[in-house]
Amino acid sequence: MYRPTDEYADDHAEEYGTRPPDPAQLDPGVLGALLARHGWRRRGGAAGHFARWTPPGGTGGTSLLVPHDRRFPDSAELLAEALAALAHSAVPSARDVLMGLAAPSDEVRWERAVPDDGSAAAHWVAQERLRGAARSMLMAGALGTYARAGYYGARHRRQAEGFLAEVLVGPVSAGSRLTAFVPVPAGRAAVSGLQRALHAVRDATDYQRATGRMEAFDAAVELGVCHELVQALIALVRDAEGVRIAVEWSPAAGTPPGFAARPEPVEFSPGDLPALQQAAQRYVREEPSLPVRVTGAVVRLRRERPGGPGTVRLRVIAGADVGQVRVMLGEEDYQIAGHAHLVGLPVRVSGRLESRGGFRRISGGRDVTPVQVDEAERDRLLKSLQENLDFLEEACGGPLDEE
Repeated sequence: MYRPTDEYADDHAEEYGTRPPDPAQLDPGVLGALLARHGWRRRGGAAGHFARWTPPGGTGGTSLLVPHDRRFPDSAELLAEALAALAHSAVPSARDVLMGLAAPSDEVRWERAVPDDGSAAAHWVAQERLRGAARSMLMAGALGTYARAGYYGARHRRQAEGFLAEVLVGPVSAGSRLTAFVPVPAGRAAVSGLQRALHAVRDATDYQRATGRMEAFDAAVELGVCHELVQALIALVRDAEGVRIAVEWSPAAGTPPGFAARPEPVEFSPGDLPALQQAAQRYVREEPSLPVRVTGAVVRLRRERPGGPGTVRLRVIAGADVGQVRVMLGEEDYQIAGHAHLVGLPVRVSGRLESRGGFRRISGGRDVTPVQVDEAERDRLLKSLQENLDFLEEACGGPLDEE
């Protein structure tokens, strides 16, 4: 996620996965919509030909002439001049407009009202709190596109991290405002799901505060609400006077079906914290463990003494939506796993993927069997073994590292 837009410029655009907008391909309507979204004021212009846009807040600076459409002979020249003016503008919103043009994106905006005591340290802490919570919230939105669950733990993390790598995030403005640009092809489902889930959290919180009951949070799981989303909201609201989250759809991509063109922002306050904290605990407590049959490569073995049970760590290939798991095995199954590791073969094991601890451990591991793979995969596993001989820990050494 943290590909900062404050470094955006023509010579850096491709480095961050975007390209400067091409005036020949630019839709004047999209440019006008983005300017209006970011507070630029339309001041008129030649009737039916172009509009003059001035920077927000009466801050002065260069105004832009934007044609109404591309029918007029000088429209391409006016658009090129407008883009050049935005690229050199000192107005912060100019960068956001350019980002919206370079990569059609839905925007998620966070506003966090925090007391300002003038301390530089407090200002830095507030910025980091906002960035971390925003990242967690986008992660929760992505998780909701893979499956519905009240608590994901380690499940689907790799896919969600891949999604976050495509998201651009702006600088924290005034210590309390942040905007993320989510590319439409990769992220529209995550953003629309997040929008729906935030309103479901708001409704469930209102219900709990009015009745003292938690059923609305249970029903909200089907709308994308989860422990991870609620925890992100708790992080935002704690030590703040209030939080406001708004979504703006990409003008180029239009409004997704079933959503308002201008969605209502969602707000939370410190008074919501007790309900949110109860919901976060409830989601973890109620999420069931899962029976699994996992195929994975053994990457670490550990037992206290020869000739007894031991614990192995598997890099999951199939059978569970997590990256790695730990499994406690009896003596015979442990020996089979060790031999498979030595010859570069993955194993298959049955058990229960425990929700406690975030779905990182299989209990009741049994029926370990080596799995045949093609020569290329076997050579890769053997190379991994040779590079990590210290992972074979038998009678001595520390416990298996936690995730």
